[in-house]
Parts: sequence; C-alpha cells; structure tokens
Amino acid sequence: MPDGTDLLCIRPRGVLRGAVLTLVFTGVLATAAATGSLPRQEPAVKRTGASPGAGQRPEDRPPVDGAALRRAAAAAMADGKSGKKAAEEFVSRSGDRWGAVYDKREYAEFEQALDGTYTGVGLSAGRAGDDRVRVTRVQAGGPAARAGLRAGDRLVSVDGRPVDGLSVSEAVALLRGDGVPGSSVALRVERGRAAWTQTLRRARLATDPVTVRRLDDGAVLIRVEAFTKGVGTRVRDAVRDAPAGAGVLLDLRGNAGGLVAEAATAASAFLDGGLVATYDVEGEERAVYAEGGGDTERPLVALVDGGTMSAAELLTGALQDRGRAVTVGSRTFGKGSVQMPSTLPDGSVAELTVGHYRTPAGHAVDGRGITPDLTAAERAEERARTVLSGLGGGS
Repeated sequence: MPDGTDLLCIRPRGVLRGAVLTLVFTGVLATAAATGSLPRQEPAVKRTGASPGAGQRPEDRPPVDGAALRRAAAAAMADGKSGKKAAEEFVSRSGDRWGAVYDKREYAEFEQALDGTYTGVGLSAGRAGDDRVRVTRVQAGGPAARAGLRAGDRLVSVDGRPVDGLSVSEAVALLRGDGVPGSSVALRVERGRAAWTQTLRRARLATDPVTVRRLDDGAVLIRVEAFTKGVGTRVRDAVRDAPAGAGVLLDLRGNAGGLVAEAATAASAFLDGGLVATYDVEGEERAVYAEGGGDTERPLVALVDGGTMSAAELLTGALQDRGRAVTVGSRTFGKGSVQMPSTLPDGSVAELTVGHYRTPAGHAVDGRGITPDLTAAERAEERARTVLSGLGGGS
C-alpha cells in the first residue's frame, strides 16, 4: 500500500468510509480512491462502439444496478431509515470493490481535493519496517510543520485512539476528522526516547502535486503526486521549458491517480496525438486520446511503484505500450476500474464501478497492474537515471 496522508485516502470499499474518495488519490494524495472515476468532462474521449466480448473478461464483472440502488435507498427512507446506510449495504453485497457511498459533506471534500485543496494537518503517514505508523512527510507551512513534527516521528495515537492496530487509511481518517478547518486534533508522538502530545488545528491547505528540478547531469526530474486540476498543463509546460536535448525522468511513484482528463493532457506532453487508453461503460467501449504536438523525441524514463494507481497507471500504460518511455521500478498497484457518480434520493452520492480501463495494446490493469520494463525494487531512481543517461538524456 502507498503511504496515507490526511489530504485524501484511497481504499477498497469496506475500509473506514470517511477517509476515502473513489478513483484517485494518494500515496500522498490518497490511498483509496479519489479518481479512478470518469472525468466530469471528457475531452479527447470518443465512443468506439460495443466492446467485443464485453462481460467475458475477468475484470468485467456485471456493474451494480444503479436504478435498483436508488430504489433501495428510497424504500429505506420511506420506512424512516437511513437511505445512505441502505445504499452502503447494497453496494457491499454487490461485490463492487471500489464502490462507495458519500454524504454531501464527504463528496464536497472530494470535489475540493480535485481542485488541489484539502482540510488536514499537513502530514503523510505510512508503516515503517517495524510495522509502526510513522510520519513520512510534512507539508511545509502546514499545522504539523509549524508544530515541529518531522518525517520519521512515530504516531502513537490520534485523539487518544491508538493507531498501531489500524490501517494507514484509518489513521489518516482520524487525522482528517470531520474536515472542518479550525477543529482540533491531539496527536501522541514519539521521537527516539522522547514522547509528547501535540494538539493541532486543522487548516485548509493547498497541495503542490508537481515539482520540477534540474538534475546534476542536466536531465529534468518531473515528479507528479496526483492528477488534480491543472496538473496535465503543468507537466506539458515543464516539458516545453526543459532545455533542448535534456532527458526527462517522470516520477509517478506513490501517485494514486486523479482526473483522467489531466492524465491524458500529461500524455500529450510526450505524444503527438493517438490513443491513450480505452475503457468500457456498461458494455460500450470508448477511447481517450492525446492531443497532438507533444515532444516525441526527448529521452523519457518513467518511474513507478506499487503506489502508482489509477490515472497514473493509465499514463504509464500509454507511454509503455506506445514505446515512448522506458518504465523503471516495481509493478504498479492495479486499479483500472471506472467509477461514475449517482445521486441518491437523500442527496448522498454513490460512486459505482461501471467498467475498466485498458492500455493502448489492450492490456487490462485492474487487479494486475503494469510490470515495468526494468524491475528495480531498490535504488530505483538511481537505476532510472542510469537508463536515461544511456538514452542520451544526460550530459
């Protein structure tokens, strides 16, 4: 699993609802889904007719009956019960691993996260070698940073609840709480032999999902942590601004995905149009295309790992299948399902799986992931830089 953060959480259905948001985000933006979902707008998407053999692939499990789900929620409300709870039970019985139901507030948080903002204390957490929950990253300027918390600190409890027996997603859900800026949360922290309780106030924070830096050998490292709004254009601009002949190391490790349209725009930075992915919606196959005019000559290596998910896998598959990049690292997570939102009678929103993505060569991603061209479980970035240099991307 990728690290969790109090920005967003991605997880399969059934693991502490309040922390998740379905088809995207993570590692640092998510650990359970904030965007494997279909883009609210679908630029560069074309329908291509009925999907041959739909329903015959292992990943093509029959979709949840949305109309039946709404009827179940309405019936529960007519009996004076919770429509949202009835919908959650319906989705749970359906076997839809990534299906989830959110109330209005939770879904509003999801939409805000796609804009690159979130409410939290500004830290990411993960399990270390001793299987304890530790801080893996602290966002500059956030409440955790101002309080002096550091990467490596052990997180013992949140508001008095021990976290060692919880999943990272559950611990992150406690950090995020009700998502209200200004609300307080008490963290019990250990650093070496020192231990103390630190009370922080949650704040509305902005993420910076794209970082660009020049490496010593002249190559350009572009790290993308999530595909929130505007990220695709930032990647394209970074490639255009790179010095002539400089190679690009595209770091997608820990990227749990985001908006499909943004991943397609990022692909357009390296491709001169053409197919990025296909996906099916209730048996009808559609396609996502890159825009023309991308840089097809610049040496490119993509770094991936087990935290590379969803839209990030869509981009990885396109670059690999079309021979545009050498991929280095470890097998990606394997989240290639498509969710679409459905509003229920009580105003809550169900994100239901309606289909699955496939790479340009037709490879299914869901449950399988993408195997990189060069497997490097350790020192992956060093190996990737060596490969990029061999492609002529360094000085």
